[in-house]
Amino acid sequence: MNAVFIACSLDGYIADKNGSVGWLDSIEYPKDYDMGYGDFMSRMDALVMGRKSFETVCGFDVEWPYDKPVFVLSNTMVSVPEEFADEAYPVKGAIQDILDRLHKKGFKNLYIDGGKTIQSFLKEDLIDEMTITTIPILLGGGMPLFGQLDKLQMFECVNHKTYEDRIPQMKYVRKRG
Repeated sequence: MNAVFIACSLDGYIADKNGSVGWLDSIEYPKDYDMGYGDFMSRMDALVMGRKSFETVCGFDVEWPYDKPVFVLSNTMVSVPEEFADEAYPVKGAIQDILDRLHKKGFKNLYIDGGKTIQSFLKEDLIDEMTITTIPILLGGGMPLFGQLDKLQMFECVNHKTYEDRIPQMKYVRKRG
């Protein structure tokens, strides 16, 4: 299973015009719960993210936030910075080939993260589940969550919640066949 857990602006952007996600701190979040992230991560075996997302996470002023292996999609990255050498691993090639290699290593449930990475997986119809939290802010531009697709993809909303009466979260599952 390939799954997405992400926040986006009301107008569908995951980063602002400067590539920043600092706007996510523009509202106060619920204090006593993680909005389902912990449960989501407990079902995942590893993460697959793009190089830009990896670099963004590395730039956060926090300890490494993941306790699962992170595979960084990049055709140019040869290695990750030394401090992340036991946490993240560069991978390159066609997405399906990468997935085949990860599945053979026992990584079946993958958290797909990063704008271009999510768009690439969607373009190849490789996303099975998406949990999208909508932050009630309009950015007016930036990195969109979704890009162009070659064909229609149907998803079914299987769960929806509203946190603090203002932050909606929808969980969608891909309908196939």
